[in-house]
Amino acid sequence: MNESVYGCSTCASADKPLEEFIAGLPMETSHHRVESQETKCGFGLQGVCCRLCANGPCRITPDSPHGICGASADVIAVRNLLRAVASGSGCYIHVVENTALNLKNTAKARGKFRGPGALERLAKTFGVSGADQWETAEKVADAVLADLYKPEYIKMDLVEKMAYPPRFKKWQELGILPGGAKSEVFHGVVKCSTNLNSDPVNMLLDCLKLGISTGIYGLTLTNLLNDVLLGEPEIRPAPVGLRVIDPDYINIMITGHQHTMFVHLQERLTAPDVVARARAAGAKGFKLVGCTCVGQDLQLRGVHYTEIFDGHAGNNYTSEAILATGGIDAVISEFNCTLPGIESVCDKLLIKQICVDDVAKKANAELKPFVFADREKHSDEIIDEVIAAYRERRPKVQLNLLPEHGNSNSITGVSEVSLKKFLGGNWKPLVDLIVQGKIKGVAGVVGCSSLVSGGHDVLTVALTKELIARDIIVLTAGCSSGGIENCGLMVPDAAELAGPSLKAVCKQLGIPPVLNFGPCLAIGRLEIVATELAEAIGVDMPQLPLVLSAAQWLEEQALADGCFGLALGLPLHLGIPPYISGSPVAVKVLTEDMKALTGGQVLINGDAKESAEALEKIILEKRAALNI
Repeated sequence: MNESVYGCSTCASADKPLEEFIAGLPMETSHHRVESQETKCGFGLQGVCCRLCANGPCRITPDSPHGICGASADVIAVRNLLRAVASGSGCYIHVVENTALNLKNTAKARGKFRGPGALERLAKTFGVSGADQWETAEKVADAVLADLYKPEYIKMDLVEKMAYPPRFKKWQELGILPGGAKSEVFHGVVKCSTNLNSDPVNMLLDCLKLGISTGIYGLTLTNLLNDVLLGEPEIRPAPVGLRVIDPDYINIMITGHQHTMFVHLQERLTAPDVVARARAAGAKGFKLVGCTCVGQDLQLRGVHYTEIFDGHAGNNYTSEAILATGGIDAVISEFNCTLPGIESVCDKLLIKQICVDDVAKKANAELKPFVFADREKHSDEIIDEVIAAYRERRPKVQLNLLPEHGNSNSITGVSEVSLKKFLGGNWKPLVDLIVQGKIKGVAGVVGCSSLVSGGHDVLTVALTKELIARDIIVLTAGCSSGGIENCGLMVPDAAELAGPSLKAVCKQLGIPPVLNFGPCLAIGRLEIVATELAEAIGVDMPQLPLVLSAAQWLEEQALADGCFGLALGLPLHLGIPPYISGSPVAVKVLTEDMKALTGGQVLINGDAKESAEALEKIILEKRAALNI
């Protein structure tokens, strides 16, 4: 930890320039509060504390192995896990529901689709068609919404159409095909309430079921619907880090996951009359500054938005530092990872806060819910308020910029489509490299950023370096990507950090050893890559030399993501356990028995080198089984 001018230590960060910048801030951030929260509740860490009824809270100990109602450590810990997975799934289903509604409303208004190819592919997958692109898009949206709204006892139609057939068959055998996605969340919450289910294995199967609906709908389909509305990703170099903040513009930092809520505002901000108003206020115009997953989604599609998007500044635990530069004039939020900690920074620096979805309402922010029919009115109101904030704050606030932070040529825009196109239109070149051993295997380093496991992005970045040094190519998605790119692992020169074989491949292709798929939603894109690789080789997904790591998972959504990975049959590494270590049954099922159920398994290790060795061992075992 660094001693800060605020009077306490700040946590370590893999991003050393950022760590020094935060240590010098005259205000408190999440990085300062880590020290005061270092003492953790031992019962909470093990998941053996229950506060579901007035008899509690009950805590399980060797001398008191059951709660007052009779619930064991296994029941309490798994019940807590299921409740968390249901909540995390609900978050993602909220996102895909809004995205599908925005696609439907855009179609009804005969609006613009930036990704017609994506629409065509989705319509073909769903087996729908229309008289024109708008009718087709409406049918696509309706198909998604219809599945979301089915009752729990009616299975969703699109699961079979989206899933890899061998996986669908396995899920069918296990009885974990999900019903309506919103109803599954409801069912999960009910199931883990007081004095109901007390079968930990049964509840763990529900976690897998929620993982499937989360992954196919909340992750994969959100991406593909976004591709239709916002344009498909294209591979390109782009600037990242605090350097993207240009003080000559009126800067709006965006946080959340729901990019479609910004479409009209994005386009309005570049209109000549709006640019003229910005210039009249003393700025060159407007810029959107990326932060958290919605920023990474905009970065992913940045080729379509060069006029308005300056670049991605950082992940969730970089957001306070981004604001502390003084160069941000407004924050528009619509979902997590919008930290409560930004509120005090915004107040101190007179930064306007506007929330466009009440699930992300901040205590001192204006709520202006996004309503498609009112989008023109709301965009103009937001622009008026942001210009007013710029006029008021800029003369009063001292800038504290960090223009050298990050890098100027991080490779972004990677998707299942753009990567395959880069490889010549099919996966054979990648398969050949894996078969030849030039690439030993593939690791998906995904999910959140946290301030534990060594500090801000510390384990994530260290593990990534260890993996690429072992000739394992890394695909990333989530806030983890934001930390990895700011630390320079996604520039072509990062090939020097790779093992000799992977280094040669990267230099030949002109790519970094870490490929950025963007936001956490893009975990669904990695699933498509894995599916298509398995199909190309002719195996089921658990047979692939492919592993996952959510080294610094943070939120309940990450637990739902992890359940999707396990349902796919993939090994999943976590830096810290998901608060189930007090349950012998949960530990055994997740780390051992899951192999026989789905092919997946959970590995827990907070050491980067040991974790990389364990993941490499699994990859080598998979290679041996495939005789490569």
